[in-house]
Amino acid sequence: MIRVLLADDQHLVRAGFRALLEAEPDLEVVGEAATGRDALAQVRETRPDIVLMDIRMPDGDGLWATGEIVGDPGLAGTRIVVVTTFELDEYVAQAIVAGASGFLVKDTEPVELLRAVRVVAAGDALLSPGVTRRLIERVAGGLRPPEDTAALAGLTEREREVLALVGHGLTNTEIGERLYLSPLTAKTHVSRIMTKLDARDRVRLVVIAYETGLVQPGWQ
Repeated sequence: MIRVLLADDQHLVRAGFRALLEAEPDLEVVGEAATGRDALAQVRETRPDIVLMDIRMPDGDGLWATGEIVGDPGLAGTRIVVVTTFELDEYVAQAIVAGASGFLVKDTEPVELLRAVRVVAAGDALLSPGVTRRLIERVAGGLRPPEDTAALAGLTEREREVLALVGHGLTNTEIGERLYLSPLTAKTHVSRIMTKLDARDRVRLVVIAYETGLVQPGWQ
C-alpha cells in the first residue's frame, strides 16, 4: 500500500485528489494539510511514502516544507511530488533543487497523476524530458553555483555516459537501447551512480549532470 499525504491550501483540490487516489486499491491517503508547517508536522506523524505538495501555501510554503522534509534523515522514506498551477513557476525549480522527486501541473490527466505517485514511490523520479530541460536549465542558469566537476571523478566512463543520458531525461529502457544494455543493467548503473554521488533520486542526478557540465543547457 502506498501512503500519500495531500498538501494544498485549496480544499477542493485536496478533495479531488483524495477521491482519485482512494479509488485505487494500492493507494491510501493518510492526511491532508493546508499549510507548509502543517504538512511538515503531519509527515513527521504519519511518515507517508509520497507527499503531493503545492508550492504556494501560507505559514511555511511548499518550498520550505520540501526542504525541511528532505533535510530530515528520519524522513528519508518520504518522497515529494510538487504539484502546481504553472509549469515554469520559479519555485518549482527551487523545489527540485531542494530534493523534490517529481513535478506535475494541476491539470495533469488523472491517469498521469496516479502513475506519478506509483513511479516516485518505486524510487524513480518523474519529470518529462521537456519539463526536465526547462527546469534544470533554470537551475543551471544560476539558482545555485556549479559544483566541482571532481564530483564525477569516482564514476567510470560508462557511468558518465549513463549519467549524461539521465540528464537528458531518458528512462532506463531508453538508456539501455541507446547503449545496447538491458533495462536491468541500465537500472543497476543508475543505482550505482546514485550511491557514488550520494543522490537522493534521478532528479538530483539530472541536476548534477547540468551543474558539472556533463549536459549543456540548450540541448534538443
